[in-house]
Amino acid sequence: MTLMTKFLGAVAATALTAGAALAEPALIFDLGGKFDKSFNEAAYNGAQKWVDETGGTYREIELQSEAQREQALRRFADAGMNPIITMGFAMADPLTAVAPDYPDTKFVAIDVTWLEAANIRQIGFAEHEGSFLVGMLAAMKSESGTVGFIGGMDIPLIRHFGCGYAQGAKAANPDVKIIANMTGTTPAAWNDPVKGSELTNAQISQGADVIFAAAGGTGVGVLQTAADQDILAIGVDSNQNHLHPGKVLTSMLKRVDVAVYDALKAGTDVETGVFTLGLAEDGVGYALDDNNASLISDEMKAAVDAAREQIIAGDLSVASYYDNDSCPALDF
Repeated sequence: MTLMTKFLGAVAATALTAGAALAEPALIFDLGGKFDKSFNEAAYNGAQKWVDETGGTYREIELQSEAQREQALRRFADAGMNPIITMGFAMADPLTAVAPDYPDTKFVAIDVTWLEAANIRQIGFAEHEGSFLVGMLAAMKSESGTVGFIGGMDIPLIRHFGCGYAQGAKAANPDVKIIANMTGTTPAAWNDPVKGSELTNAQISQGADVIFAAAGGTGVGVLQTAADQDILAIGVDSNQNHLHPGKVLTSMLKRVDVAVYDALKAGTDVETGVFTLGLAEDGVGYALDDNNASLISDEMKAAVDAAREQIIAGDLSVASYYDNDSCPALDF
């Protein structure tokens, strides 16, 4: 019997003993683990905020392989968990297979917005809007005139990040050079800090002095190497400024924590449908705190805050990679 089977069996037994009427929620973390300091950890932080405020409990699992996705969904649903919150685009196909079989169970899908299902709350983010802002900061801060982008798995979502970043950088400095690399083409690309470090060194050798990492756990290697090489990095999803104070220019915040917290707070009454969180909803943004305040001048902040208001008002348009599977500011 595998560890996964034992764990899920225990979950089912515990839930059935307690009674499914309790409708305890569940959270399925994506590959990379809940302490990846990025995407999953943002979800964990949101869940913990809910626990701290309410005293509630939730079930969880940290996926170790692709094969566990559908199995985890079915086991949690069989055990009466509700709602079941899933992390990452790769849960789309498993949800398509599982959700119809449990019409009375609510599912919450973070980073999935294209499914046809009445019992799923689908939450996407306007990552390109937040990335535009940190791209502006990168170009304004760069002394070499070259900035970098390191993505995790090469998928449209990560190109969406990179495209917004490139547009923001060019808005601040039309002559800026942008170097972009992806870590890989499989889910392993989310948790490869060694490869992140290698790509960082390669971009530094090409002149980059500010590098944005949108790569999950891989980004930890990017931030570490940037700090070691005395250049600046930009974090993602969670506020990563504290990881290397004075060496992380900012972090592109993607409020996964808020999305998870809101879902847990709503419980079985969570509203289903498709929702996109952008600058206007405070779903994305940039991080400014004591760890990076000395790196961002008043002029830089004023310029970025003005752009933020223009984007919200509709006076400044940031092209989405999704529109044409291409980017006007960067050739991936």
